[in-house]
Amino acid sequence: MTAAADERFLADEQVSPDTDADPIAAQTEAPTPDPAAYLRGYHATAALRGATELTKGAGYVLGRALQQSVTPGANTRDARRWWRHVLTRRRPQWHNEHEIVFETPIARLRDFSQGSTDDVVPTLVLPPQAGHDSCIVDFQPRQSQMMVIREAGLTRAFTLDWVGATRETAHSTISDYIAVVDRAVEHCRATSGQDVVNLVGDCQGGWLATIYAAMFSEKVNTLTLAGAPIDFHAGETPIGAQSRVWAQRFGQLPYRAMVAAGGGVMPGSFVLGGFIAIKPDAEIAKHVDLLRNLDDPEAIARYEAFEDWFKHTQDVAGTFYLWLVEHLFAGNELISGELEVDGRRVDMRSISCPLFLLGGATDHITPPVQVFAAADHVSTPADQVTRRTAPGGHLGLFMGNQALRHEWPPLLAAVAEHSRRG
Repeated sequence: MTAAADERFLADEQVSPDTDADPIAAQTEAPTPDPAAYLRGYHATAALRGATELTKGAGYVLGRALQQSVTPGANTRDARRWWRHVLTRRRPQWHNEHEIVFETPIARLRDFSQGSTDDVVPTLVLPPQAGHDSCIVDFQPRQSQMMVIREAGLTRAFTLDWVGATRETAHSTISDYIAVVDRAVEHCRATSGQDVVNLVGDCQGGWLATIYAAMFSEKVNTLTLAGAPIDFHAGETPIGAQSRVWAQRFGQLPYRAMVAAGGGVMPGSFVLGGFIAIKPDAEIAKHVDLLRNLDDPEAIARYEAFEDWFKHTQDVAGTFYLWLVEHLFAGNELISGELEVDGRRVDMRSISCPLFLLGGATDHITPPVQVFAAADHVSTPADQVTRRTAPGGHLGLFMGNQALRHEWPPLLAAVAEHSRRG
């Protein structure tokens, strides 16, 4: 598997040369007035891309079958090997040295400090929470957001690890998640002797970090948001357009139906299916690339590492999921200033700490405009707001080599400048 092909499916890093004309890649400053029309165009383009990838795959298979040097037996063996790699999945793993500090029914706290006693503000990561394992922040031994944080000098590094929802935790609320974040923050403060923490929020972890920072601003030293939907109504995305169409036609009924089908939880398999449907061409392309590279052990290892993470899903608490659909997806209340948690209004203007924002240029899940909007609603001075745009897509912000090697280090170095004590 070539490096370019690996980046295409592993981290959605490949940038199409016709980005500006492509409804899959293009992001506008405001949603289109007709989301149904946008979706028709989007899915038509996605179907065309998927068909193109299928044609490439079929052409490769046919061409190989016609090669006189390749016997039918070899083709059969390759087909079996291919299916084995496609169908065999393992539970994803955490890779670098750390310890579990505490565990609750909805989250664990993992400490990557590795015994550090440095006099530095501790850093707490809130990973994505969209039906996948939190180990995306420690994806591979040398492809790890947690290690990049440590290498920036932020050696007291922690991350929450979201536990898949069960029937027992299906009714967990936003208050429960804020409480577990606060417990993690208090542990970081107590063990480091610092009064504040650096919060890093990836994707859904970003809006949760923002809510926490607004409610407990005195505990937050810096706030870093990567691929985080803060203004859910900015830009146009297939997820946003679909939610608008459903809201206009059915209200929250589709979401409630999915949670009901999951017995009170939002099934991770439903979320996975939605992600695949957004970019079917990427799903097809990675399997075609696998077929082309069955004799490349490194390519196989990369394929399996990503598929083990991507296809191993976990469920999301139904009550929590429906809350975020109502108040954030549909209501956009974090931006409007109407959001309330535990009877308190969540006012982003309470946030005045240094703010670091990272978006993906071709992010079709959370376009940069949704992330960068945070700067317009906080009290942080303009000269303490940093914006960076990585040349890739959504997952690439958290696990892609481009972002981890070139985008995160300077951003985290700036965070470290605000974090040294003594």
